[in-house]
Amino acid sequence: MKNQVGIISMQFVRPFTGAHLGLFAQIRALGFDFIELLVPEPEDGLDLATARRALDDAGLSVVLAARVNTQRSIASDDAGARQGGLDYLARCIEVADGLGATIIGGPLYGEPMVFAGRPPLPRTSDEMKARADRMIDGLSRLAPQARAAGKVFAVEPLNRFETDMLNTTRQGIALVDAVNDAGLGLMLDTFHMNMEDQSIPDAIRLAGHRTMHFQANENHRGFPGTGNMDWPAIMRALSQVGYTGPVSLEPFRRDDQRLALPIAQWRAPAEDETAKLKAGHALIRAALDFAEYAQ
Repeated sequence: MKNQVGIISMQFVRPFTGAHLGLFAQIRALGFDFIELLVPEPEDGLDLATARRALDDAGLSVVLAARVNTQRSIASDDAGARQGGLDYLARCIEVADGLGATIIGGPLYGEPMVFAGRPPLPRTSDEMKARADRMIDGLSRLAPQARAAGKVFAVEPLNRFETDMLNTTRQGIALVDAVNDAGLGLMLDTFHMNMEDQSIPDAIRLAGHRTMHFQANENHRGFPGTGNMDWPAIMRALSQVGYTGPVSLEPFRRDDQRLALPIAQWRAPAEDETAKLKAGHALIRAALDFAEYAQ
């Protein structure tokens, strides 16, 4: 399988600003084909044209990760937040165009929980349907915009502690099929799938052609090979559905076992991770390459 293998920008720094463009060459030297870049905020000071030239100079492709919040949530019952979500995702299309990206992934529906300090509130059936309808309506408006621009949104199910909108691959399939537009597909992340899907390979096969982006993450977000993921079986399932898209890594759990550590919060690297990144890349690359021979 000749899928591109990439790494998320949060592995190295957050926020990613114009001062960090030198990381592109470093990422390419590690063997990665693309960077999964958080959609820059205006305050990040990242000039899109300059960043695109730096990507081209490094021979690196780019996939975008959307950053939604409670003020930009297409599923919200607040009209202002819904419009904020629509406006933000429309801007993501413009940013993708400026950087040369074709895929914009993430929890596009908004409604974050733990990272927004929002509890999982009980919902009536009518409230659940209304939230789902707003999500479908918003993505039905945005998907044609993405398609017309030559882009695709890839909506990501998250675990039950991070959202109460979309948790399982089956739910993601239902959403994509309800919108039914080539401008919307699925983004699958094995970290979340490990918690919410009965079988990761079966879920991949069920999603089939809908998958536009794939994140290969260990159950604890450590370096590939240090957790419990069955990478040969996972990559074999991707091969079986003919997936040729990008595969990105997010091994940004740091080697820190202190008590009372806020493990859900991002922390900068405290050591040179070059050898571990190279080993993780080699493992995923090998699992992909051998998958087609192990049908």
